[in-house]
Amino acid sequence: MLQGDSHVDRIQEVQVNMMSMNDPLANMMSKILNAEKTGKKTCTVKPFSKLIKAVLTVMNECMYIGESTESEDGKGNHLTVNLLNKVNKCGAIKPRFAVRNTQYEKFEKRYLPAKNMGILIVSTPKGVMTHLKSKEQKLGGRLIAYCY
Repeated sequence: MLQGDSHVDRIQEVQVNMMSMNDPLANMMSKILNAEKTGKKTCTVKPFSKLIKAVLTVMNECMYIGESTESEDGKGNHLTVNLLNKVNKCGAIKPRFAVRNTQYEKFEKRYLPAKNMGILIVSTPKGVMTHLKSKEQKLGGRLIAYCY
């Protein structure tokens, strides 16, 4: 290797390691799905936000995942999610479709495999909840994620 070549290699290596994440929610959902498929008992989510915590709370209430705990290390905080091996598929919905309380069936057909199987996670004016709760309360909102 020539002396000048090592400098170019270092620059490329730094650029690869400093890639930015465009959607932390989609990254979290794919981490959970990959950990479930490989049979792991826990999954570490970093970075996280209030929205990610709310989505994990909804998934926990519907018994798709276990409890999530917030931990702190020297580099920043991260969430540790206990997995129950009940997730067949989950993902973020992009673009974040605006949906009325009468339009949920269209998106259920699009994202869920069967009627009454799985959940759509919706951000409403009254907080993050499943599409079933949102239907009961006659609320619309933005679709965020799905899980079954």
